[in-house]
Amino acid sequence: MNAACETCPVRDSAACSVLTEEERSALAAAGRTRVLDRGEMLFAAGDSHAACATLVSGALKVCAIDRDGTEQILALVHPSGFIGELFAPFAHHDVVALTQSTLCTFARADIDRAIDAYPALARALLRRAQEDLLSTRNMLELTANASAETRLAALLHDFAAAASASSCHLASEFELPLNRGEIANMLGLTIETVSRKMGELENLGAIARKGKRGIELVDPALLLTLSGRSSV
Repeated sequence: MNAACETCPVRDSAACSVLTEEERSALAAAGRTRVLDRGEMLFAAGDSHAACATLVSGALKVCAIDRDGTEQILALVHPSGFIGELFAPFAHHDVVALTQSTLCTFARADIDRAIDAYPALARALLRRAQEDLLSTRNMLELTANASAETRLAALLHDFAAAASASSCHLASEFELPLNRGEIANMLGLTIETVSRKMGELENLGAIARKGKRGIELVDPALLLTLSGRSSV
């Protein structure tokens, strides 16, 4: 196995995990590692040469800018997530690092060849596209119908799930990849409401804030109930 793949923290959860060791090594030979600082753009809307990538560590936001120059956060990408619009001639949205992020990037042509060569990879990427679509639908439903408390609890629940090394339980502690303004943007709330509801979740005993962005899950079951989620 390629040395970089052998030590990759998402080697068992990324789409490439379905490949054999020989296939993964061949794919890795076509890729390169890229590190982004917070605020650095992976690719911009309209970029015809946008690469495809797997997020190894960190967090990314997918966003758009409206006519007034206001940013709208459309989705988040967590470790093992795949970024890239495989069947579009150009990128439709900006993709920007929320924290220092490490990615395994590939030219679109290399991914196209890999999909043709490895049917298991094509199926894995299709499943991820379906999961991303479901996640987007859930977020749209949440912001349209749920209370401010439920919106925030659901987002914190999802952050804890993304930060966990296991799909069976939430991370007990994690760092918020978004600041208060970005959370408000994504949930359709004001910054003041986000701050107030964060305090209420803490007073209820669901979470405890640790420093500027640290969150400890004091009562994961309570957070799950408040979020309206059915499971991890």
